[in-house]
Amino acid sequence: MPLHTAGHRRGVAAAPHHAAAEAGRAVLADGGNALEAMVAMAAMIVSVYPHMTHVGGDGFWLVHEPSGKVRALMAPGPAGSRARIELYREHEAIPTRGPLAALTVPGAVSGWALALEAAKALGGRAPLDVLLAPAIKAAREGYVVSPSQAALTATHVDDLTKAPGFAEVFLAGDKPPEAGATMRQAALAQTLDHLAHAGLDDFYRGDVGREIAADLDRIGSPVTRADLAAQRAYVAAPLSTPLSVGTAYNAPPPTQGLASLMILALFDRLRVTEAESFEHVHGIVEATKRAFIARDRVVTDPDRLPVPAESLLDPKRLDAEAARVDPRRAAPWPHRGDKGDTIWMGAADSSGLVVSYIQSIYWEFGSGCVLPKTGVLMQNRGASFSLDPKALRALAPGRRPFHTLNPALAVLKDGRVMAYGTMGGDGQPQTQAAVFTRHVMFRQDLARALDAPRWLLGRTWGAARDNLRLEPRFPDRLVDRLLSAGHEVELVPEPYSVTMGHAGAVVMHPGGSIEGGHDPRADGGAAGA
Repeated sequence: MPLHTAGHRRGVAAAPHHAAAEAGRAVLADGGNALEAMVAMAAMIVSVYPHMTHVGGDGFWLVHEPSGKVRALMAPGPAGSRARIELYREHEAIPTRGPLAALTVPGAVSGWALALEAAKALGGRAPLDVLLAPAIKAAREGYVVSPSQAALTATHVDDLTKAPGFAEVFLAGDKPPEAGATMRQAALAQTLDHLAHAGLDDFYRGDVGREIAADLDRIGSPVTRADLAAQRAYVAAPLSTPLSVGTAYNAPPPTQGLASLMILALFDRLRVTEAESFEHVHGIVEATKRAFIARDRVVTDPDRLPVPAESLLDPKRLDAEAARVDPRRAAPWPHRGDKGDTIWMGAADSSGLVVSYIQSIYWEFGSGCVLPKTGVLMQNRGASFSLDPKALRALAPGRRPFHTLNPALAVLKDGRVMAYGTMGGDGQPQTQAAVFTRHVMFRQDLARALDAPRWLLGRTWGAARDNLRLEPRFPDRLVDRLLSAGHEVELVPEPYSVTMGHAGAVVMHPGGSIEGGHDPRADGGAAGA
């Protein structure tokens, strides 16, 4: 599948796995809309890319409707009713693997349901069983193990095999699978098939929900059947900020969408004129530092925000933050980052419907817990809670955890609508900024903007240091200038490093032409109809 495609009139889908992009393309080719295509993609990616996302995770949508209205569809799951700090009294921090890590309700499927309600309101008529059929077939008959699944299983096998159910589904015998091997998720196939006929609500309040709750209780998770039954996705107003090139949108808390918007708004104020320059990379890195400081002071469960998130996007406040950026010197940077495994996917159709979607189980394979009766792989998103009762993100039943997830969308002054995003924990806002500034502000073509060398500030993916990592394709003179400015620079060995995210974008042009692209660092691409 090509990494970039353009000139389509019916629709385009982009995903980090080629089978997911093809599932979306097929829906668009059959007359389905972009929301319906995305549900098909969201199910397929679970079947073929399970180390990055699963039905046991959460999801967030940004939707640009044909009317021009932009909405956020929010599907985070809260902490279970038994998830109290006292439960973790023998732990210094919330465990990242095992049943006590599986402490939040899976929200993703509730988001699929809400998206299909929105799709129907916009004229969508695709039957659920048709949308889920490709994912059911891949899970039942087998999918080809990607290089990233093979590598990440091998890297984390010792921790993951301690989680109940993991070895039976995701190991080949007692060993990690080889890339190219065929694996199946038989129980997941049965679950998806049941949902295709009973409806997605059954995941929470029907037979599937009953089986999920029984397995969670059996392994000792704090999530109960009542918690599942209470889960609902909801519609929210997105955050937005004006830029010189248009308006950028992102998801509100509990996501870090605020940080992504702040980075773009601060960088825009720096008036950088040349792509790939010292000013370009340094400017985004320094904007990232300012944005992350603000994010960590504010973003938590939306019911507990110390100040409204939108207040940090006030133009005068952004002007003041931008003025604190030294154009020549790096600010000190001791920051604790987050690792994370996630997928971003985009879709657009001829009606003007453009969808930016991100779905995650947090770390690679999440908690590692696979529920035997349903095949659900549970996320470990609750690891972002604190066991300090006075902390901003203190654990308590019913609270929604902080999410690194954030789908991005922009409505540009030249008439284009762009949905874009990436996986990568703390790297998500940084990679979003790299792709956006290159393609929109500096007018690089989309394929080049996704291919170009990238950087990452902080500890995403569990690195032990807070330095600035760069892919080795940057010119030596740029690296030298960053070092001279006080950045602690490290060159990663891979010219296309998975550490830098799996980015993608779909772009609706004002004349109705649609293009899409995805990252050479992933296993996917873009497909159009």
